[in-house]
Amino acid sequence: MYEIWLTLNVLWELAVDHWPWVAGAALLWGLLMAVALRGARTRWMAGLLPAALVGLVVAAVAFFVAPALTRSSLADMGYWLDWLALAGIAAGAGAAAAALAWPLFAVRAR
Repeated sequence: MYEIWLTLNVLWELAVDHWPWVAGAALLWGLLMAVALRGARTRWMAGLLPAALVGLVVAAVAFFVAPALTRSSLADMGYWLDWLALAGIAAGAGAAAAALAWPLFAVRAR
């Protein structure tokens, strides 16, 4: 349980350290959603599959790139929680990419 709490603390501290990027991404997502919601013929379901595919691709790339960004490697992963944290980081990157791509694909599918 301590490892999970430690991971959440690290994520919080990273968000606090990089708050302009987090705020910028949230602002960009809000702007994209506003543009998509403004259109009466926005096809949300048509944009969901392409956005999910973008999210999966970004998650797969992030899974292999994230260790190098922290000056580590997959060979350094020796504990199950390391793999879980890496999968969570990759899933978070994929979810963020999918959330940003969804309104774009929904508007494009009009």
